[in-house]
Amino acid sequence: MPDRITSGVVFTTPPSLPRGRHVLSRDEVTAAQRERMLIAATELLAGAGYRGFGVREICSRAAVSRAAFYACFADKDACVYAAYDRFIAVFLGHLADSRASGSDWAGCVHGFVASYLTTLQRDLVAARAFQVEMDALGRAARERRRAALTELAGFVRDLRFHRFPGTAGAVPFSAYLGAIHALRQAASDALDAEPEPDLSALADELTPWLCRMVEAPHTPHPPHTPHTPKTEES
Repeated sequence: MPDRITSGVVFTTPPSLPRGRHVLSRDEVTAAQRERMLIAATELLAGAGYRGFGVREICSRAAVSRAAFYACFADKDACVYAAYDRFIAVFLGHLADSRASGSDWAGCVHGFVASYLTTLQRDLVAARAFQVEMDALGRAARERRRAALTELAGFVRDLRFHRFPGTAGAVPFSAYLGAIHALRQAASDALDAEPEPDLSALADELTPWLCRMVEAPHTPHPPHTPHTPKTEES
């Protein structure tokens, strides 16, 4: 697995800060240092796991001082959560681009799934950090994940309602949420199993059964009772 993020996907690696006197404002310097720390935390989380690094390692990898770190973040967790929040915001933005794809519901689902997987594929380091290793942070991480998945499920439900009215039937929100959980788990397992998985190749395989998960329930017909003609009593 690569050990560096892909710049320009979730994070953008800032240029090296000039030594000595320069024309950058304090805010510009702080913003560049903060971005470097977010990148460092993401790379360390992906490579070493949550317990494998601390503030010292973040500062060393980002080439910043501890004073610069604590000017931006209260502690290691705050830095990691800020990186995760960025990942989710960028991720949701990329997925919104799949809104117009697909001429029918199945095609729309395929477009969404392909966009989901392609976004992860573009930066496998960030994907591994936040799809696999993030869960080790405990309750707060799970709450963030749950909120993100709920937002994704709502996105898919609303997309169907607006683009394909009349196809949703009585599909409960829990069905959409279950499909999103299944998609995330399939991607996470692939990231955990292989150093450089081909996530995009999963789209064709996953789309049909994800569609079935959000099919409208069929109302069963009442059992047929054969008609028995009455006979006259003799």
